[in-house]
Amino acid sequence: MSHNTFGHLFRVTTWGESHGPALGCIVDGCPPGLPLTPEMLQVFLDQRRPGTSRFVTQRKEPDAIKILSGVFEDDRTGGPVTTGTPISLMIENMDQRSKDYSEIRDRYRPGHADFTYDAKYGVRDYRGGGRSSARETAARVAAGGVARQVLGSGITLRACVTQIGPHKASPNRNWEHRDTNPFFAADEAVVPVWEKFLDETRKAGSSAGAIIEVEAVGVPAGWGAPVYGKLDAEIAAALMSINAAKAVEIGAGFDAAMLSGETNADQMRSGEDGPEFLSNNNGGIAGGISTGQPVVARLAIKPTSSILTAVQSVTREGENVEVSTKGRHDPCVGIRAVPVAEAMLACILADAKLRHRGQVG
Repeated sequence: MSHNTFGHLFRVTTWGESHGPALGCIVDGCPPGLPLTPEMLQVFLDQRRPGTSRFVTQRKEPDAIKILSGVFEDDRTGGPVTTGTPISLMIENMDQRSKDYSEIRDRYRPGHADFTYDAKYGVRDYRGGGRSSARETAARVAAGGVARQVLGSGITLRACVTQIGPHKASPNRNWEHRDTNPFFAADEAVVPVWEKFLDETRKAGSSAGAIIEVEAVGVPAGWGAPVYGKLDAEIAAALMSINAAKAVEIGAGFDAAMLSGETNADQMRSGEDGPEFLSNNNGGIAGGISTGQPVVARLAIKPTSSILTAVQSVTREGENVEVSTKGRHDPCVGIRAVPVAEAMLACILADAKLRHRGQVG
């Protein structure tokens, strides 16, 4: 099995390569009768789209989504709705420059999947990395748009970059500001700091990592399952599957190790609509099941492996060489991972909603 599919009832299978003719996904298990148009998905793809600022790759891709199956015009609603059958989504690649990778066809980029793909399959697509390219995540963002329709308007998904390199944003989130800058920063003051830092990083031929925070507000209590179907475990696995992700934490995460039992406990008091929590150190999940609080996770994205600075490596034949990667690459791939993180959380929550409904009605 090549594990190109994730989810249980809401299942997503992605396909395609960075420099192939197209990429896309199949979404299976989506309930019927939900409104779905390309425009509903395009708004999220536009957030992930390359070439939108000097701080991301300059590859020019419109990332125009096409819905090939799974929707039909409903006379009762006057618009296309899901039919309950597999939804096929496609994004054509329009701006491939495969020649940029000709010099590394027999050389491995350290930190990238070049060597491991070769070791596993005995063949690798050196044009941008094939399936290991971050371009694969465009299909996930499209699937996340479908998942949002399953979740409905009662749940708000949002994410922001909280750190680039050593520079941290304020912990006080201004979500209205998030969409007014090229970094998805919910802190206006940090934007010029990140601009200066990434300009210097890019000119030096290097790259930088980032930390992303993603949350879902409005998730009801009861989603998920204990032991092997823990909601936080499935969220962590989904976020770790994002290209270049190297760490995930839920709620207080690693900082929970420094807290006392009473501080970490998310103490409760009686409220009008059930328990009211005095904190959210557990990230909206206890015992693998949602508590009704915001579901909060963070993921660390490593620096882009494709850089202009020469680094030591080897060839397929074992010859010692230096590798520098030409072409168009993100100086900080974590920026465009923000809508990807939202999409993966949306898919996991849509699956959890359907599984919860299937078990308890």
